[in-house]
Amino acid sequence: MICYKCQSVLGEGDHCQVCGEYVGLYKKVVSLSNVYYNDGLEKASVRNLSGAVISLQQSIMLYKNNIAARNLLGLVYYEMGEVVAALTQWVISKNLETENNPADEFMNELRMSPTRLDALSQNMKKYNVALKYCRDGSLDVAVIQLKKVLSSNPRFLAAHQLLALLYMNSGSYSKAEKELNKALAIDNGNTLTRRYLAETSKMLSPGSVDDSLAPAPDRQEDVREYVSGNETIIEPVASRQRGTGVSILGISIGILLGLFTALFLILPQRIEKINLEANKKIAEFSEEAGSRSAQLLDKDHEIEGLNADIEKLQAEIDSYEGTDETVESMSQLLAAGRAYITDPADFENIGAHLDKVNVSEEESDSPDEQTAFYRALLEVCGVGLGDYYYRSGYEALENQEYDKAIADLARSVKYDSTNTAALYFLGSSYYESGELDEARKIYDQVMNEFPDTRYANNAETRIAEINNLGD
Repeated sequence: MICYKCQSVLGEGDHCQVCGEYVGLYKKVVSLSNVYYNDGLEKASVRNLSGAVISLQQSIMLYKNNIAARNLLGLVYYEMGEVVAALTQWVISKNLETENNPADEFMNELRMSPTRLDALSQNMKKYNVALKYCRDGSLDVAVIQLKKVLSSNPRFLAAHQLLALLYMNSGSYSKAEKELNKALAIDNGNTLTRRYLAETSKMLSPGSVDDSLAPAPDRQEDVREYVSGNETIIEPVASRQRGTGVSILGISIGILLGLFTALFLILPQRIEKINLEANKKIAEFSEEAGSRSAQLLDKDHEIEGLNADIEKLQAEIDSYEGTDETVESMSQLLAAGRAYITDPADFENIGAHLDKVNVSEEESDSPDEQTAFYRALLEVCGVGLGDYYYRSGYEALENQEYDKAIADLARSVKYDSTNTAALYFLGSSYYESGELDEARKIYDQVMNEFPDTRYANNAETRIAEINNLGD
């Protein structure tokens, strides 16, 4: 074990023999990390991959420099078909220990087979498309897409599970069972697979049939048998036919009893239930109406304030002489304000005008009328504009339209600087378009401004990849 301060080999005591640093707690943490690593290794050796992932993640969480645990976690992810997650762990491992690292061999194996890496990347994209089909309700198309994914990568655990779930949804439990058995062969300790398999087995078992639909047990009756040619004829010795009049009377009495039961027992309870539901709905509508009224009142106040600002700016424009650019900027700002007042959700029109507005971005205690109105407008619609351009930019990124993605995501960040996802995917757009320097700047900004988010962790991984490409 190496001292974390002076990098010298530690002895048996609780203090470093070279620098004197207390390392007792450090030794316990590293030892516990190794315990979790050994547990993960044991689970991986018996193909309990999901259990191995949990143990190895715990090992890395305790001691992030546990290279063996990180490399093994990458191998487990790779065996489950999660190539991106595997490469992430190996890249981080390579950055933590640059020499004599087995992660080099794992990554070189993929680099030496670019067609394989490209196929795995395409598989992941096809799997994401299948997920989108599921969300859109196109389940048959999703099944076809998942079959294509599994034909190229039969070890893709998540694809097996999703395909089985789609089969279960359509009632094809035998096909679902086959897919789940394949998933179990990849990871025999996966609780989700076992839960799906238990449900499938339950639906396929004979005991799942409703007993009320099962045939009645054989009853012994007085019968006689005789042979006619090659056939054996079985018929009752005697059968009694009830009188037609008695049958009609019984049916009539049954109908009357049913009507009385409905009238005196069921109907009052049903009426009471309907009244309770109606009162509940009325209370909900009243509460919603009060909330809507308060929102409309707030909107009226916002619109009044914006109208007042528009009048001031219009007066300023009327008295303005020279500088066509300033007049045009103010005209576009007024047009954006009018567009918001007309339809607060028409972000396409509002954004089209605001994009042409030139205002000072510097903070000031006494900004001019134009800047003050611009900031007031962004306060009421900036978040909506940011979300509008974020969705447009993200869609462009998925369609590999990187120029449009960069433009729209930059607008999203401009109008809503708190949109962490927009900032991260702006960096991803630069990364995918090959502008690695710009991508690094954006990823650094994500890590600095939003350090405790998953986007910051992803940005750190991407920066490591960029640095690795540079090496």
